[in-house]
Parts: sequence; C-alpha cells; structure tokens
Amino acid sequence: MPVDLLDLAALMYNLVMVVDPTTPVQENGVAGISSGSASSRQHWLRWMLTLALGTLALLAIFYDVLASGQGLPYLYQRIQTFVTIFLGIFIEAVPFLLAGAVVSGSIAVFVDQSAIDRYLPKAALPGAMVGGLMGVIFPVCECGVVPVVRRLYEKGLPLSIGIAFLLAAPVVNPVVILSTYSAFGWGAILVGRIVFSFLIAVVVGFLFSRAKPAEVLLPAICQAHADACCSIHDQHLPKAPLSQRFTRSLTLAGDDFLDMVRYLIAGSMLAAAMQTLVPQSALLAVGQGPVISVLVMQALAFVLSVCSTVDAFLALAFAGTFTTGSVLAFLVFGPMVDIKSSLMFLGVFQRRAVAYLILLPLLLSMLMGIWWNLNIGW
Repeated sequence: MPVDLLDLAALMYNLVMVVDPTTPVQENGVAGISSGSASSRQHWLRWMLTLALGTLALLAIFYDVLASGQGLPYLYQRIQTFVTIFLGIFIEAVPFLLAGAVVSGSIAVFVDQSAIDRYLPKAALPGAMVGGLMGVIFPVCECGVVPVVRRLYEKGLPLSIGIAFLLAAPVVNPVVILSTYSAFGWGAILVGRIVFSFLIAVVVGFLFSRAKPAEVLLPAICQAHADACCSIHDQHLPKAPLSQRFTRSLTLAGDDFLDMVRYLIAGSMLAAAMQTLVPQSALLAVGQGPVISVLVMQALAFVLSVCSTVDAFLALAFAGTFTTGSVLAFLVFGPMVDIKSSLMFLGVFQRRAVAYLILLPLLLSMLMGIWWNLNIGW
C-alpha cells in the first residue's frame, strides 16, 4: 500500500514540476491575469507534494518496522546514522563553501569585465583549456567553485571557460594535487587524475560553448552576463575607497553563502539518506571486473560526496580491492559531480544544463576507467 501511494505522489509531483510558475497566464488576450495567485498556489502545492512524497517514502521504507512494532532500536540506529553522516558531510563542506563565497565577493568588487576581456581568450577551445587551468589560481573544491563560477558568469565570463573551470578546479589545484601525492605518491594515479580531469573538463567546456547562455544559465544570471558583455568600460570612473569596497565584498560574500548553503544542506541530506539506505557493502559486493568496478566506484563517488581535498585517502582504501581504472574513475568523477554539488548547480544553471553537467562527466570518466582497465590494466 505505501508503495502504491508513493508512486501516485511521485507522478503528481512530476506533473507539478513540469509547470513553470514564472510563465505568465494568458486568458482572453490579456497576459498576466491572476499570475501572482496561480504562482503562489503552485508554489505551496509543490511544497506540500514534496512533504507528502518524503513522508510516504519513509513509510514505504520503514513500513514493516512501524507496522509490527518490532525493530524500533534498529530504526533509531538508522536515524542516528543519518544524522551523523549528514553532519559529517556538511561540516566538511561548509568551510570550503565559505571560502568560495569570499572569493566570489572579491571578484564581484575587484574584478571588472575589462580584465576578463583583456586576459582571457574568446575562442571556445583555448578558453576551455584556460578554464581547466584556472584552479591553479583559484584553489577551491567542488563546493567553493560554484559561487565563484556564478560570479564570474555575472562578470561576462564565456561559457566554455566557466564550465571547464567548474569541473577541473576541484582537482587541478595545488591542494588536491598535494593530497593525492601524499596518498598515492608519484605515479599513474596522480598523473592520470590530473590529466584525465583536465581533458574531460576541456571537452565538456568546449561542448557547452556550442550552446547559448540563455539555454544554460538561469535567467537572472544570464541577464547579468548579457549586461556585462554589452557594457562599455570606462577606465576613468572614480572608484570607492578601499575600505568601502572591502566591506562591499564581504556583504556580497555573505549573500552568496546564504544563497548557496541551502543547496548544500539539501545535497548533504540526500547523500546521507543514500548512504544510510544503501550500504556500501552492497556496492562493494558487485565491484569486480573491468566494467562493473568502474560503475560501482562512480556510484560510490556520487553517493559519498567526499570533498576533493581528502577523497584520495578514501580511494587509497579501495586500491587493493578495485581495479586501477575504477579508482581513477572515483578520483576523477567524484570531484566533478556528486549529490551535493549537483544540487548546488541548480543555483547557477538550468535543469537541462545540470543534467548534461552530470551525464557528460559520468560517461567520459566511465569510458576513461574502462579503457584503462582493458588496455593498461594496472
């Protein structure tokens, strides 16, 4: 019974999510009539269906425990495990998000469009290559890079550079390179992680250059991007005192942090739920073979949502059990896309673009890992 209700609620939820509440209502040739009330009703309906869906999901999962009245200690243990994992992921990620927000605020105040026009290439492929190396200058992880990319897009950064920077910066930066060297030493894992992360980021960035900003970015960010690209830069405009600019950058950093932390909380909760309901032993039991092992390690990377600054030490624990290609897939795909970063992408990109940002690195890193297992094998 709970499963049937869960399927019905999921269907209703998907139907509601298809409707764009920002679309004006047109009736009798007059646009915008009752758009505010309709948008409000859809907003509340969406939240109510989300709450109902979550409640029914919990009932479906723990139905036998609640119906029989037995196994309550097991239920309490699962809840405690969920809270512990959630706090671990959130506490590990929030300092890096804060650092990224500070960098984002500084970019908003101290970097203008003329600097981007002067120093960054306009062509798609060279731009993607430059974006893949920008992590050396901005050493941020997958949480901190999102607000930085959003702010750079508002400054008029080309799509290819931003996408490549978004995917490569969590790996191609001095902190992560040093941590990977500490875990694996100088060898195939270290070199392969850097090279393949850079190549995949460049390829995905180049592919996104074929799209228009309106097809990729959220409307508000796209409008700011268009305004920055079309603006005329006057080098003789007076600048505010340094103290005021510094205060302004901290204010913008706080705004960016509060805007992005909601996605981090939702992603951390989802990752904790996945780790609680899907035990790692179930994935590890099928993690053998040149193909299956890559898929399993990619699934682990997506579910665990470990920060790229420390994931090399976790991957080291799997090195003796899994193939080298699967360990590389874990180290390449995980920093690019995981549960929490996927939700944070929704604060910058449209849903279809987020889907491509997940699928393209997934497929490319999967092919990389399988190719490594079948051709190199060590």
